[in-house]
Amino acid sequence: MTSARSVTRSAPTTVQATIVTSSLLTVQTPGRGFTDLTSEAAKFIAEARARDGALTLFVRHTSASLTIQENADPSVLVDLTTALSRLAPENAGWTHDTEGPDDMPAHVKTMLTGASLHVPVLSGRLALGTWQAIYLIEHRTRPHRREIVLQFIGSNQ
Repeated sequence: MTSARSVTRSAPTTVQATIVTSSLLTVQTPGRGFTDLTSEAAKFIAEARARDGALTLFVRHTSASLTIQENADPSVLVDLTTALSRLAPENAGWTHDTEGPDDMPAHVKTMLTGASLHVPVLSGRLALGTWQAIYLIEHRTRPHRREIVLQFIGSNQ
């Protein structure tokens, strides 16, 4: 059980959602791996003149996904790639292989990691932690052109 002294919370604040701003981000991936989208998301928030609300990111593909992960040590991304490959290996005898042996494992990895993210925006900034970044994960071996919908809902005052 957690003692009352070890938990604190700020007072609630309320804003009225007055704007919905959307943009389509297109990313050319180099093939399997992580692409940092944090700076693009921050640019979108600045261009939207967002103040307080929420940023939603949604990848419009079934063989690529989105995640928030550590941005300080690149070996984290290497280990995550290794873990995903172990969870959904190419040589697992998949039935669906229409687009190659990396296709079905890519679908499984997307199911495990997710197609959308929700990031709070506070005082015009993404409310990410110190070592957090927003990543697009390309699960296919070959390069692909990926589309990510960015949408801010909140206030700009």
